[in-house]
This record gives sequence, C-alpha cells and structure tokens, in this order.
Amino acid sequence: MSDVVRLEYRNVTMRFEERSGKSLTAVEGVSLAVGDGEVVSLIGPSGCGKSTLLNIGSGLCAPSEGEAFVDGERVEGPNAHVAFMLQKDLLLPWRTVLENVMFGVEIQGIPLAERKRRAQALLENFHLFEFAGHYPHQLSGGMRQRVALARTLAIDPTVLLLDEPFSAVDAQTRMVLQRELAQTLKREGKTALLITHDLLEAVTLSDRVLVMSRRPGRIIEEIRIDVPGRDDPIARRQEPKVNDYVGRLMERLDISHIEAVGAPA
Repeated sequence: MSDVVRLEYRNVTMRFEERSGKSLTAVEGVSLAVGDGEVVSLIGPSGCGKSTLLNIGSGLCAPSEGEAFVDGERVEGPNAHVAFMLQKDLLLPWRTVLENVMFGVEIQGIPLAERKRRAQALLENFHLFEFAGHYPHQLSGGMRQRVALARTLAIDPTVLLLDEPFSAVDAQTRMVLQRELAQTLKREGKTALLITHDLLEAVTLSDRVLVMSRRPGRIIEEIRIDVPGRDDPIARRQEPKVNDYVGRLMERLDISHIEAVGAPA
C-alpha cells in the first residue's frame, strides 16, 4: 500500500434502530486504509455491512462510533473528493448521454465549456462518443453502465466507491466493463474501494481483498493479490494463482453455510 492514505476508517461501528425499538449493529470496530492508487475489494456475506461502510465513506451517513477520513480530512458529509457508483446506473431519462455525464460537474458549478470537454473526453475513452446525443432508453445495459462510470469519473474524484457496479449486466459485458474500469483506474491513478460478491472479480481487479464476517461485520482477513496485470483483469484470469486466491476466499467465507439476511449489505 502507498504511504499516502486516501481513504481510512478508524474503529467504525454502525447501529440502526429497528421498529421494535431494538438496536441492530451492522458493522463493528472496522478499521481499514486504502492507499493512493490502490484498488481494494470488500467481500462478505449479505447483510454484513459492506454497503453501510461505503455510505459512511461517501458522507451519506455518520457512524455511531469511530470516524472515516478522505485525504486526511474527517468525513462529515458528501464532498467532491469522493464519487459513488451503485448497482443501478440511475441515469436521468430526460437527459442525453452527454448531459448525463456532465450532471455531476454541473452541480459543482464547472463552466459549460469545461463540462463538455471532460464529458466528451470520457465518452471517447469509453467508446460512446457517437452516442452522445442518445437518451438512456436507446442504450444497452452495458452502455448505460459505461455512461454511469463516465459520469462518476467526470467530477475527477480522489476516491471511487463502487457498490457492485456490474452486477446487473451479462457475464460477457461484465468482463469488458471490468477491463475498462481497471484500465481507467490505472491510467488516472484513482483509488477505489469495491464491493462485490463475485470472488473472481475481487481477485482480478484488486491489489488487496478484505473479508468481512457475518453481521455485525468485522474485517476478519486481508489477502494481498500477488498477481501481475491488475490493469487487465481478463488477462489476469489466466494466471494460475488466481484460482488459488478464489479458493482461499471461498474457504474463508465458508460459502456453504452463508445465509442471506434482510439487512443492509
């Protein structure tokens, strides 16, 4: 990990009040750090608090105990240093592809000429330039996710929080999007924390994988991925050690005994 820490959680605990009046602890005592330019995946059973951690890091909610930091500053609300990409693309149907990509920088108050320059460059990178004038309903699911990723990057964040961004697309499209994401993160030197239930995705996209326990979620293991080619996950799949890492993660998660529960993921 780089000596420069971009994202950090210090002894974070999150509790939710249920309708019955009882308190539910989603995550407990979580401490982790993600270095500059590093990609870290967070895996664990459903309901262990993975998405809760991303919500805290993005400033959408405050922890019950502990603190989160971005670039050394305590997270006290949403800020321009962090971008959040969800499972659904959430594109605005009344805006064109170009206008959707410009949406975040428009909110930031960036002048129109610069908004267009950033958006057009990203659409070119993601092979979407010819669709700049199209509307979301005219695009395939994979293309919509590309637009969502371009919108995420347009604000030029320091840290990307990615909550299963490719879970809604087919396997072939998913591999293409994984490679585009990996190449973009490498090229732009971005830092990312990724939630995924796909163990192969976690291994091929990441420098490290953090394993969480069942609720209340805690970090129970850190696995460093010592395999070359993080910028090309499709090629990385061919490395013999990748299957060993996936097998190790399966054993650590004890998948045969994991039960989905109805709580924050």
